[in-house]
Amino acid sequence: MALADTVSALGTAAFSGVGAVFTGIGGVLVVASAIGAVLQWRSGGRPSPVIENLNARIKAWWVMVALIGLAFLFGKTGVIVLFALVSFTALREFLTITTTRRGDHLALFAAFFVFLPAQYVLIAIDWYGLYSIFIPIYAFLVMPIVATLRPDTTRFLERIAEVQWALMVCVFCLSHVPALMTLVIPGFEGRNLLLIAFLVIVVQSSDVLQYVWGKLVGRTKIAPTLSPSKTIEGFVGGVLSATGLGAALWWITPFAPWQAGLVAFLIALMGFFGGLVMSAIKRDRGIKDWGAMIAGHGGMIDRVDSVIFSAPIFFHVLRYWWTD
Repeated sequence: MALADTVSALGTAAFSGVGAVFTGIGGVLVVASAIGAVLQWRSGGRPSPVIENLNARIKAWWVMVALIGLAFLFGKTGVIVLFALVSFTALREFLTITTTRRGDHLALFAAFFVFLPAQYVLIAIDWYGLYSIFIPIYAFLVMPIVATLRPDTTRFLERIAEVQWALMVCVFCLSHVPALMTLVIPGFEGRNLLLIAFLVIVVQSSDVLQYVWGKLVGRTKIAPTLSPSKTIEGFVGGVLSATGLGAALWWITPFAPWQAGLVAFLIALMGFFGGLVMSAIKRDRGIKDWGAMIAGHGGMIDRVDSVIFSAPIFFHVLRYWWTD
C-alpha cells in the first residue's frame, strides 16, 4: 500500500496525530541517545555496565519504535501482523519454562498453529462475538481433550494449566491491542491507531517512570521477593506521572482531559500488577529474564508484561462506555 493510500485509509487527522506522537517519541530518543553518547565519552572508554546497559536499552527502543511505526503505516493489517508475531514470540518464551512432555506435542501444535492465528484472523474480520470467547472457552476446552489423545497422566493438570495460562496471557490478552482497531467510537472514526499509541505510551512510560522515581526517592520495597527494585515511592510517583502524561495526551483520544487521566491511571495500575504477576512466575522458575531476544531488555514478555494486563481492560472500558 502506497503512503498516500495509507493516509487516505487512516484519515488525515489520524495520520497527523500519529505523526505528532512519533515525532515526540523520536525527539525523546534523540535526547536520550545524546545523553548516552556523552556519558560514554566522559567514561574515557572505561567499561561501565550501567552506561552500556543504558545505551543498549536506548538502541532497543529505537528498533521497537521503528517496528511499531512501520506497522502503523500499514494500518489495521500491519498492527495485526505485528502483534501476532509478538504473541508467537511471547508464547514460545513462556512455554520454554513450562512442564511439557511428549504427550503435549499435539496440544502445543494447536496452540501455536491453530488457536493463535485463529484469534488474530477473528480480529481481522471483526467477529467480536467469537474472538472475545474463543480462547477462554473453546481453546481451554479443546486443549485438555487433545492432550488426552496421548494418554500421559503424569502431572497432567499442571501441564494443561500452564499451556492454558500461556495462551491466555500471550495470545488472548495481547490480541486486545489490535482489537482496538475494530472499535467504532462516534466522532473518532478512522483514528483508532491513536488509541494503541495512547495505551503503549502510558503503560510503558509508567514502567520507566516507576524506575526513575524509585532510583530518585525510593526507600520502601513494595514486593521484595518478587521485584527487589520496585519501591512504594517509585510505584506512586510512576503511576501518578503516567496519569498526568495520559491526561496531557487527551487530544489523541475520544476522552476529555479528566477522563484521559482516569483511564491512564487505571491502565498504569493494571500494568504495574501485570509486571508483578509475571515477575512472580519468573521467580517461581528461577529465571531473571524471559529471554535474551532484545538487547538490554530481556525477552519479549519482559517488554509486554505490563501491556498484557492493561490491554483487555483498556479495550473493554472503551467498548462499554465509548461505543454505541
